[in-house]
Amino acid sequence: MNARTGLTELVESWGYRTECAADGAEGFEKILQWSPAIVVTDLMMPRMDGMELLSRIMELPQRVSVVMLTAQGSIESAVEAMRMGAYDYIPKPVEPVRLKTILQNAIRQREADVELEVTRRQLRDTGVLGPLVGNSQEMKAIFSLIERVAPSNVSVLVTGESGTGKELVARALHDLSSRRNKPFVAVNCAAIPETLIESEIFGHEKGAFTGAVERRAGCFELAEEGTLLLDEIGEMPAATQAKLLRVLEDRKLRRLGSKVETPVDVRVVAATNKNPQEAVANGELRGDLFYRLNVFNIQMPPLRAHRDDVKPIAEKMIDLMNERHHCTVSGMTDALLTRLTAYAWPGNVRELRNTIERATILAGSGLLGTEHLPPHFGEPGFAPAAHGGSQRAGHYAATQQLYSDDNAVRVQVGTTVDEAEKQLILRTLLSTHNNKTKAAEILGISSKTLQNKLKEYNATTSGTE
Repeated sequence: MNARTGLTELVESWGYRTECAADGAEGFEKILQWSPAIVVTDLMMPRMDGMELLSRIMELPQRVSVVMLTAQGSIESAVEAMRMGAYDYIPKPVEPVRLKTILQNAIRQREADVELEVTRRQLRDTGVLGPLVGNSQEMKAIFSLIERVAPSNVSVLVTGESGTGKELVARALHDLSSRRNKPFVAVNCAAIPETLIESEIFGHEKGAFTGAVERRAGCFELAEEGTLLLDEIGEMPAATQAKLLRVLEDRKLRRLGSKVETPVDVRVVAATNKNPQEAVANGELRGDLFYRLNVFNIQMPPLRAHRDDVKPIAEKMIDLMNERHHCTVSGMTDALLTRLTAYAWPGNVRELRNTIERATILAGSGLLGTEHLPPHFGEPGFAPAAHGGSQRAGHYAATQQLYSDDNAVRVQVGTTVDEAEKQLILRTLLSTHNNKTKAAEILGISSKTLQNKLKEYNATTSGTE
């Protein structure tokens, strides 16, 4: 009683109109009578507990943001509540600063609902959701997931092959949330040296290590009140993963070399091109971190699985490239569209973008045609170059006849295991534009093992490490 009264008075002191109830049943009656914007409820209550109250609130026609109060040891229940639609949760005893921030964010979310409905109408009419494009059932399902989860504060794990648009999903989640006017910060965990990744993400104090000549804010602080994308989360070192988990649970971080914890209010989106369950089984991703990040999962399909979207994506790319390169391309021929739709796109949307960019620059104006495609486009053994050109991969002649539109490796009966392994490795290198780091990830081997294999094959590749 005293705790409930004290919390009510605290919230009223911030300028909110409040009502209080002794349990979930009384609270639901008041919700029906009063239609509040926000409900702050305990998890454990007599007559009707917090989970049942949340379930009933989610069935109401009006939108109500639910904030769950949890005791120590009830974090799993809180995460389950967020899966059911709760806006956020806060451990007891309640920290006033954190509660105030959550309430402010919930109000901003309510104000964003009108704009979100406009965006939904645009999506239904045009097949466009922010930077994402698609009219296929696969993409419509992705759009629906984004719409559902964007207004909440839950962590999201975006999975899928390289080049499928995982960062675009993160940006769409940010743009459709109440945080859209705050920073969006993206960091590639695989691109940062292991010795620097903690400093990059969490920041450091002056003198924390050799070369730390001044205090530096990390990505969490740079994304304050906004969204932080942690791309290729499976490449994050285990020690950093443990520290990240604590920040996600406590909403506080400690810069390297600091004795003081700093509160943070950041929505985290993580992305990986690995199978997360396999990454957990292999020890590459902590199971508890995966559980905390995977409150909501969005699996991006490869472009070959929704080829009907090649046309609208290509058309949008043409508009973007016209603006970027000052061209006046008006569209593409039917012959070009047929070639683009038939291709398997091992590099997914990223490869399509590079192909359209090259074609737009070559054409300059008029219609894009098949003559603007890279040489040997779509033929067996075709390997798109990193900068939009193409090449015949001389070392990979043995694998050229094995390539199909499904980007498969076909091994004839009688082929030795060693030769089949060689063909698989070299074919995978082709599909990743000769990027050995990506190829090693897809093959499920270490970069060192891949390098040793290439030395055995006497291959003289020159791709990205």
